[in-house]
Amino acid sequence: MRTLAELREALTAYGFAGDRQELDLELGAVGLDDLTKVREIVQSYRHRVLLARDPHATAAIGRSNEDVAAELRRTPPKAVRGRRPVTHAFYPGAGR
Repeated sequence: MRTLAELREALTAYGFAGDRQELDLELGAVGLDDLTKVREIVQSYRHRVLLARDPHATAAIGRSNEDVAAELRRTPPKAVRGRRPVTHAFYPGAGR
């Protein structure tokens, strides 16, 4: 996707329902001189298409909250540079 036309086509094929129309509405509400805002809008919608086409991202988005919570319970926190995980910041007395 190198042009707005390509982005619009990709949104039609891979985006969520209404994404192409929302892109046009958001771009229509921004002045042509506000290139920063135009770039932010285009990058946001381009990112949506890239996520929709990435099988790993699609699988991650489709996971249930229960599945993610179960994985977090199974995976112990990683130590940073040989130190134990910080628990005392949230639970006073736990790190002593």
